[in-house]
Amino acid sequence: MLNSRQKKALVCGAGGFIGSHLVKRLKKEGYWVRGVDLKYPQFSPTQADDFVIGDLREQSVVRRVVDMPFDEVYQLAADMGGAGYVFTGDNDADIMHNSALINLNVLEACYKRNIKKIFYSSSACIYPQERQTQVDSPCLKEEWAYPAHPDSEYGWEKLFSERLYLNFHRNYGMEVRIARLHNIYGPEGSWNDGREKAPAAICRKVAMAKDGDEIEIWGDGKQVRTFLYIDECLEGIRRLMNSDFTGPVNIGSDERISINGLVEMVADIAGKKIKIKNRPEVKALGVRGRCSDNTLIKEKLGWVPNYPLRKGMEKTYIWIKEQVEKLRQQ
Repeated sequence: MLNSRQKKALVCGAGGFIGSHLVKRLKKEGYWVRGVDLKYPQFSPTQADDFVIGDLREQSVVRRVVDMPFDEVYQLAADMGGAGYVFTGDNDADIMHNSALINLNVLEACYKRNIKKIFYSSSACIYPQERQTQVDSPCLKEEWAYPAHPDSEYGWEKLFSERLYLNFHRNYGMEVRIARLHNIYGPEGSWNDGREKAPAAICRKVAMAKDGDEIEIWGDGKQVRTFLYIDECLEGIRRLMNSDFTGPVNIGSDERISINGLVEMVADIAGKKIKIKNRPEVKALGVRGRCSDNTLIKEKLGWVPNYPLRKGMEKTYIWIKEQVEKLRQQ
């Protein structure tokens, strides 16, 4: 039952990893929540008060979903995946077309409903390739987005959509909030469907391996990333929405680790001896080194992510190991 005194939130992409966790967070905070996605969350029932199965590329669906003056809208819906989906080039047309269409539709509908406050989920993939060519490349500052030269069409679409939201803010007075998310991971995310990211893929490979086995890792394994646990991602999003800062702002960790180092961490968590077979010939890897500079988020929100990677990977490994065991029992 919708309480007229409750804050109302719409989460676009509520069937996805971050979106489904965001719905849970908003419900804990007392919101009435509507979720929309092509599918329900895969690993646990949605906690949304109302969940609409629909395609946000269709204007009729968006109009049906945005049928009231929501207090807050969270736009996380996108055509995305890990390196195997984003960097091969095989999905570029879908990635750009589908995500851009979703953003155009959602923004227009929110404007027509006079919805003022909307969060847009951008990505660290918007940053120029030239800033990320070395494993020890400096952490990425928000102002380094231009001159623009993302390493993928996914990054180009995110950068276009950032500008789209900023112009609706400038021209129409919409309260826009934009965050560039850096490699979010945790339980209840893709782990074996071709769209999983490195933490989940590595957890799966280690969980499926026997002690002493060898697992394949794309690239030479020296490529460096930072990874942010899902709970800290949500904390950053909520703090941004409750602030008066538009963004864009990084929401990411500055704790660097190589991909081979991440394998070694997960193997240690699992209590297994794992051999690594690197495949340097695989090119679908993205940039060489990426790290989130958190100066701006500390200045604007008075907060920085600080949850240790090891703790987050322990929780993620336990959950993925359970999924692997369920799969084996089928």
